[in-house]
Parts: sequence; C-alpha cells; structure tokens
Amino acid sequence: MVTIENKIVAITGAGRGIGRASALYLAAHGARLVLGARSEAEIAAVAEEIEAAGGEAIYQATDVTRRADLDVLVNLACERFGRLDVIVNNAGIGPLSRFDALQVDDWDAMIDVNLKGALYGIAAALPVFSRQDSGHVVNVLSTAGIQIVPTMGVYAATKNALRTATEALRQESGSNLRVTEVSPGFIDTTFADAITDPDINATIKKRKEELAISPDAIARAIAFAVEQPDGVEIGSIVVRPTAQN
Repeated sequence: MVTIENKIVAITGAGRGIGRASALYLAAHGARLVLGARSEAEIAAVAEEIEAAGGEAIYQATDVTRRADLDVLVNLACERFGRLDVIVNNAGIGPLSRFDALQVDDWDAMIDVNLKGALYGIAAALPVFSRQDSGHVVNVLSTAGIQIVPTMGVYAATKNALRTATEALRQESGSNLRVTEVSPGFIDTTFADAITDPDINATIKKRKEELAISPDAIARAIAFAVEQPDGVEIGSIVVRPTAQN
C-alpha cells in the first residue's frame, strides 16, 4: 500500500486553520513536516504538538510575500531531511470588501499573499524537484473562484489567477512532477477575522456558523492527493459542505 510515511512536506500558513490541520494529519500518518507561517509562535506550537504525538516537524518563520523566505523554508527541508517531496502553498488572506469601498491596500495584500506567495513557493521548490526528478506542488485555492459573488471579487481573482497558473504548471510538469489544486468551500477557520467591514464580517461569520466544516476535511483531501502512487496525479479536488451552493 502506498502511504505518505516519511514524505517530506513543507506547508505555508501552517500555524492555523487548514495549514495546521494538514500538518497534524500528515504527521499523524508518518510524514515529516516543514512548517512555515508569519507567526513563529503559532508554528512552534504546531511543531510541539506533532512532536508530542511522536511525529517530526521543524519550522521557520515565513512571510510568503518575501521570496527569500520561501527559499529559506525549502532549503531548511533539504538541509534537515535531504530532500523535499511536497510543497503545500496554503497561506492566504481574505479581507473582503465591495469594489466601491476602494480598499486598494487590501487588494494589494491579497495579490501579494494569495498569488505571488504561492508563485514564490513554486519558484523555491521547482529547482529541488528538478534535481530529485520528483516532487509535488499542492496549491490551496477556493470555491470563491468557482462561484463568483459580490464582495469576493479580488479574493476570487487571486485564487483564479493561481488556478490558471496551476493548470499551466501541470501541463508543463512532465511525468515526474505532480500538481494538485484543492478548492475549499466554507471551512471553520479564522478567515473572517481579517474582514474590517462589519456587515460583510457578520455575513461571513453567519454563513460559517450555518455551513462550515472542519479544516480536517481539507487535510484529508491533501493527504489523498499526496499518498497516490508514482505516476498517479490528482489534478483538482473541490471540498465543500454538502449544504453549500
């Protein structure tokens, strides 16, 4: 049986939400984790939880808006474990607003984190994957890019830009690089905390209370893609609450 045991997996945004859940789930199934997030305290806590359960994890404070930070994270994996098998580009933000609110700084931040941050992760990992002649890129997108709704215009645009890049990378990747996109729906995370508009914040939190599923659901989806045998690629997974439109 093919497993994820001993696979070296780097995850960005690993301190909370989907990133944290994925780190814990993969570690519980034998993967060795390289955790990145802006908050060193949060990823240190996740690493400690993994180690306490008998797993193995290292961490590095990582701001995905800085390309050099992704290079450091990937290099850390190679220095400690000798290779990198999977990079999960999970870090993302969603300060939602209407266009006419002109929250241009928030637009820039979403582009920098959600799109450029993932591209920097890809850029850091590809040379390693090329040397190894193997590797796996997992990009976390969103169902917001599948069903477009008001207030999510820029957020969805960043996710769909990454969706396009992911598919192009998949087509360029050849037979030894696997590429997967995972699109979560309403997940029980702190996503809404970054939304400063009180009405939008309240709406998203209400929807979350009505619909949200555990981030463990996304962790299982990522693990499913990672555990496939060589030569099998899971290209796209959409995971959302059954009740979500």
